[in-house]
Amino acid sequence: MKRLILVLLTGAALAASSPAYAAVKTIVLVHGAFADGSGWKPVADILQSHGYSVLVVQEPETSFAADVAATRRVLDKASPCVLVGHSYGGMIINEVGTHAGVKALVFVAAFEPDVGESVPI
Repeated sequence: MKRLILVLLTGAALAASSPAYAAVKTIVLVHGAFADGSGWKPVADILQSHGYSVLVVQEPETSFAADVAATRRVLDKASPCVLVGHSYGGMIINEVGTHAGVKALVFVAAFEPDVGESVPI
């Protein structure tokens, strides 16, 4: 878990430290399959202690489309932001990464599929 937090903090800090992204103060976290947003709590606490606003997407896990829609609803409120996905969450952030408010993507042990590629679960 400590490595995951370190990777996330490093990725978010690098993404947000570029002059082009200096206004990014929000991190949106997307969990993987067979989990829920509570798994991000230790990471969210650390990010918040460093002055970031953190939103955790609670995808319904009923379908990929529903998970993407849940993430888009959060992104509509979070612009500009760094979008972070873990495991299956990587597929979701890959899908919504073109949202106008997303300034950077961070894949944490996550799937990054090519166009048309799917991942069996």
